[in-house]
Formats: sequence, C-alpha cells, structure tokens
Amino acid sequence: MGKTKTLQAQIDRIQALSELVSRAKLAAKLGQQYGTDRDIYQALGYPASLSYDDFVVRYDRQDIAAAIIDKPVDASWQGGCLIQEATEGDTPLEKGWKDLIKRADLDVINKLVRLDKLVGIGSYAIMLFGLSDVPNKEAFATPAGGKVDLIYLQPIGEGNASIARWETDPQNPRYGLPVMYEITLPQDDAGTTTLRVHYTRVLHVAGKLLEGNVKGVSRLEAVYNRLFDLEKLVGGSAEMFWRGARPGYKGKVEDGYTLTSEQEDDLEAQLDEYEHNLRRFLISAGIDLAALETQVADPDSHVDVQLKMISAYTGIPKRILTGSERGELASTQDINTWNALIQGRRENYVEGTILRPFIRKCQEFGVLPPETDKENGYSIIWKPLFEQSDKEKAEVGETRAKALNQYAAQPMAESIVPPEAFYKYFLGLEQDQIDMIEKMQQSAIQEDQKE
Repeated sequence: MGKTKTLQAQIDRIQALSELVSRAKLAAKLGQQYGTDRDIYQALGYPASLSYDDFVVRYDRQDIAAAIIDKPVDASWQGGCLIQEATEGDTPLEKGWKDLIKRADLDVINKLVRLDKLVGIGSYAIMLFGLSDVPNKEAFATPAGGKVDLIYLQPIGEGNASIARWETDPQNPRYGLPVMYEITLPQDDAGTTTLRVHYTRVLHVAGKLLEGNVKGVSRLEAVYNRLFDLEKLVGGSAEMFWRGARPGYKGKVEDGYTLTSEQEDDLEAQLDEYEHNLRRFLISAGIDLAALETQVADPDSHVDVQLKMISAYTGIPKRILTGSERGELASTQDINTWNALIQGRRENYVEGTILRPFIRKCQEFGVLPPETDKENGYSIIWKPLFEQSDKEKAEVGETRAKALNQYAAQPMAESIVPPEAFYKYFLGLEQDQIDMIEKMQQSAIQEDQKE
C-alpha cells in the first residue's frame, strides 16, 4: 500500500512538471518576431508566463482588474434566483430551495457569488460541503454518501485547493479527473490547517474550458498585458504630475561671486527643506534661481485605448467598466448590451456550470428533494434585468393616459376599435392587465346598480 502511494505521488509530480514545462515552452514564444531577433514582451516589460498568484495580486490591487471579475458576477446574481417546476403549487423542490437560501448560517447565494469570482481569478475553484458525517479531519478523505445534513459551505480558490491525486484508471468513468484535493484553510489567528478531501465532498467549477475538463483559463489572462499597460499609464501619469507640476530650479552664480563652504551647506539645507515642504522661501545671496519649465501630458487618450481593448474582450461596455453608467453619461445602447451580456451569462454559464451542479450535489446529499417531474425538470427564475425604472414607468403611464384620453373623446372609437383591442395593440397591455381592467369595470357597474 505504501509503495502504491509513493508511486502515485511520483506520477502526480511528473504530470505537474510536464505541464509546467509545456507552458514554459509556449510562454517563451510569446512576443517573438523575426525569429528570436525581437522579443516584444521583453521590450515592453510583459511577463512571459503567468501564475495564479499574478492574477490574485492584480485582483487585489488593481481597480479595473477587480471590476472585470466583480461586475459581471455581481450583476448575474443580483436579486438571487428561484426554482420553478411545471407542476402547479409549491413543489417540495421549490420549497426546499427557498428554505435553503433563507438559512442565514449557510448564506448560499453569497457563497455562490464568491465561488463565481474565485473561478474567474484562477483556472478553477471548488465549493467545500461541510457535512454531518465528518467526525474528524481524517474523515474528509473518505467518500461522502447517503443522506446527511449540510452544516456549512466554503468556497476555495485554486491557490488553496490543489489537486493531490488524479484518476489514472482508463476504465474508470472519472479518468483524468481529480480524486483527492489538498485544501488549506485559515484557522483563527493561529495559522492554517491542511485537509485531504475526497472529490465527492466538493463541487469543482472551471470556466472557459477548451481541451480539458478540470482547468480553465483565468478571466484576466487575455487582458493581462492591457492591465499591465494601464498600470504604467495611470501610475506614470501620477508620477509625471508629481515631478512635473512642481517645477525644478536651476541656479546660476553671479559673476565674481564665490560661495563659501558654509553658504553651500546652508543653501543645500534650504533646498532640502523646500523640496520636502518644510520651507516655502529661499535666501540665496549671489545666486540667481530660475524655475524650470513644467511638462505634464494628458494620459486620457492612451488610457482610453487600453479600456477599449479590455471592453472588446470582456464584452463589458466601457462606461459600465469604468463606473460611469449612471446619470447623463448613461447610454441606452450600453445598458441594453450589458443586460444582454448578463442574461446570456446567466443562462449559458451560471446555470450550467455553477447553479445546477450545486443543486444536483445538494440532491445527492438529501439536502434538497428530487424533481417532481424528472422528465421536464425545473427552470431557474432570475430577477428581470430589463425592468423599467420608476421614471420610465411614469413616462409610459403618461403616454398611455394621453392615448386613452384621445380614444375616449372620439364618439365612434369603440365601434372602430373595440376597447380590448385598443388596450392590447395601442396601449401594449398584457392579457392579465386587460382582464383586471375588465374585472374592475364589472365591479364598478355592479356597485352602481346596487346604489
């Protein structure tokens, strides 16, 4: 048994080393032109290879990098979601999901949001299910099975959830997939604790998959050079202003005047105090001080180019990416584009990659009941993205009121266009709204008759 574990560990190390070597070979070719005579990446200071730590640092320290990850995720999960089955009335699954997301100790939606962000930063992330069948740390390494209670959920990024063992049996349906994870968790202020966790106890999520099924690509990788350029432009413009907005000085000693060593020391001390804002005047007998010309350039156009390139890749409209989507700067086209992006992300990514696999895991553990109708399954109901604002509703109401007033003022209008047709085709009301109007009209007529 010990030899088998040792052999498996060696295989795992060889696979990991092979992957690193392959990526290093590819990275070495980035930016090369004219054979190897010109290396653009080296000339521009771009890193040839990137790691998970590089993406984490960008997310932690750079505003636009954090916006690329956070904004689509926050918008996708805004308002939460519900489960709906075709069966009338509240089904056990619908009620079970409502109860699950209401549990304050689990905070399900928030944990799924965090998982989504961690997936975007790295090549994958996992959700650890804290189940009631784990009496000690060692039990995490055993397969989970049967009905258990869900005690907690913990999203963990790639950096703290390494794959310790892969399935190497080609006859196994899980061939090429993780079998065991090595997870590092914070433990109060005392440091961290390491767990070996069986794959049945986690939900593995990877985004932007191409060839593999385990490791995807960080959402920051394709725009990393642009983020690097932005850092240089924004940071460089700040440094340029710091150094250039406040002029330097040049001194010219008057003809026939000689500085003593004491005067030189005194002048040097004054200049140091002036530079560090401790002094706002200079006394310089025998020396003519002249301010140097300041040079401060506007970086807006250069920054705009980088933001356009990032927007082109991510699909996030530039105004929304930079936080100027409100007020007079708002663009209906930008908002519609953004809403369409989020709607597509909900349906094509969040549901299939995160939400439904999470629900399926909960069903496996007995935390959620199965579908009432397995053939038709269930639908995910999200909060509408295209819901009108109060201002827009008021404007639509005003327009409809004017149209209704003109319609009612025409004596022959009802004979030409029946009221129900007018409501539906001219005012754009839904059938349930029309039914409600007719019901209210009948009720009013009955009250009049009673009186």
